[in-house]
Amino acid sequence: MIINQASIDGLFKSFYTKFNEAYDAAPCQWPLVSMQVPSEGRSVDYRWLGVQPSLREWLGDRAVRDISVSSYEIFNKDFESTVEVDRNDIGDDQIGAYGPMIQHLAWAAKQHSDILVFALLKAGFTTSCYDGQYFFDSDHPVGATTVSNCGSGSATPWYLLDLSRPIKPIILQIRKAPEFVALDRPDDENVFMRKKYLYGVDDRKNVGYGLWQLAYGSKAALDASAYAAARTAMMSFKNEEGVPLGINPTHLIVPPSLESAGRSLLKVPNDAAGAGNPWYGSADLIVVPWLA
Repeated sequence: MIINQASIDGLFKSFYTKFNEAYDAAPCQWPLVSMQVPSEGRSVDYRWLGVQPSLREWLGDRAVRDISVSSYEIFNKDFESTVEVDRNDIGDDQIGAYGPMIQHLAWAAKQHSDILVFALLKAGFTTSCYDGQYFFDSDHPVGATTVSNCGSGSATPWYLLDLSRPIKPIILQIRKAPEFVALDRPDDENVFMRKKYLYGVDDRKNVGYGLWQLAYGSKAALDASAYAAARTAMMSFKNEEGVPLGINPTHLIVPPSLESAGRSLLKVPNDAAGAGNPWYGSADLIVVPWLA
């Protein structure tokens, strides 16, 4: 191949097309547990998470809830990944070998949100949310009392979530969608000094916690007793006015090591003795490799 700006521009267009096609085709699990929120600046303040009023009979003036008493700010972070193509490979028409590399770059960009989202879910036992408590904690303040959304123990963690609502347990905040970029002009230092053309992806986003009331994390062994306790706790959650929140757990999220236990709990209608399984079909089972 003759190397000139026209051929390099053509190469970029080819890589750009491969990247976008692979990105669109790559699977992801984050939309299930996260709500995507656009960001127009360096951060977003989610102080409104602390207010969950119910409707009341309208007598006299409106009862306005103050959302200025708390603050939960998520700051955007920059992410990138970069690969290089040797000029000799371009001149020797060896570009076909780089196609899978560009496709994998796109796959990694798509999967990165999964990695961030489920890493945050996993860190919920030691990371604070909007009320200043750990996301999974035994003493979330609600009015004059405290509420627990975690099960104690030392076993592999699992998570019961209500994913039926517009608000989700995790926030994926997007400042800039993944963008395929290049440093491939003849006067770029990497090209001139090292005969390397650089291609990469730029991304700007971050993750944070939504409502802890929509999630229950447990380190108890995953069995019928622990599962029942988690469901009961979640369905008993109330707001500060004492009104039930109507939580209804919809999904059991487990790492690969708990897939068998999860299937026994939710997918098998009868136990080994033939007795009916009361939890059969009570939630969807989601196995997440990023929780391994």
